Amino acid sequence: MDAASIPTPALVVDLDVLETNLATMAAALPGERLRPHVKAHKCTSLARRQLAHGHRGFTCATIREVEGMARAGLGDDLLLANEVLHAHRLGAVADETGARVTVAVDSAETVHAAAMGGVQEVLVDVDVGLPRCGCRPEDAGRIADLARDRGLEVRGVMGYEGHATAEADAEKRRAVVEKAMGKLLHAHSLVGGDIVSAGATVTYAMNTWATEIQAGSYALMDTAFGAMEPTFGQALFLELTVISSSARWSVGDGGLKALGMDHGPPTMDAADVFIVSDEHLTFVPHEDHAVQVGDRVRVRPAHVDPTVAYHERLHVVQGGEVVDVWPVDLRGW
Repeated sequence: MDAASIPTPALVVDLDVLETNLATMAAALPGERLRPHVKAHKCTSLARRQLAHGHRGFTCATIREVEGMARAGLGDDLLLANEVLHAHRLGAVADETGARVTVAVDSAETVHAAAMGGVQEVLVDVDVGLPRCGCRPEDAGRIADLARDRGLEVRGVMGYEGHATAEADAEKRRAVVEKAMGKLLHAHSLVGGDIVSAGATVTYAMNTWATEIQAGSYALMDTAFGAMEPTFGQALFLELTVISSSARWSVGDGGLKALGMDHGPPTMDAADVFIVSDEHLTFVPHEDHAVQVGDRVRVRPAHVDPTVAYHERLHVVQGGEVVDVWPVDLRGW
């Protein structure tokens, strides 16, 4: 199929840029040093590309992602980097598929849920500064002891320094990461195990303390993280058709229901985004780049994760041709 024939709005993946991103990260963090986070793309076809670059372990954000990855034969080492109280689904998929499933715990309740759900292995989730999940570093040993008392194997610790992603300045971001990892390493000294899991795309190169990095956005990339980590190119675009145009502005056929906007508005080449509404994107073309009704335009999302989750498929494009269509098969809960 010619790329210009894709019904819009549609997510388009530049295969050459994607492969460059995957190869660049694999060279920087080979094998087990990277545990790619599938929440960024929710696509087992893309996960297979990451596996082909040597990464056999994956990070998941939802039970649904764990189930989908395991049933797709990608279950060598799946970490659900999140607390859950319905762990019976995790135990069931491990029994059905033979997948290795590890879940995060940060309380007696989540330890109990893991044990009752048939999960065999856990990581102790530690609060390293992001106001989300995780126990206090000084409580990590107690949580680990509770898990071992329930017959669970404690593989180590995890902590997400997500608050560092708010720092645009690299040196300030590095300082936040170092402080956060100091807390995580203290917790690890109390817990033991082989794993110190942390990190993100915008901290992957500076986090030298973690044994594995949970980067996800690097594969497809977006404008928010791309501004902080320009090593990786923009591989994901929202393709729109111009459905209305005047002397003042033009309108594309996709809006809030096709774009994640929590990290800011999308951007375009040779145009300024004016308004994003439910099903429309109103933009003002630059003077020397006028558009007409029927033209195709590309929009760069600011946040890849929620953008992909809005869509059922990724159109993989190379040289102006659609070479594959990948289902976004890990959507939902």
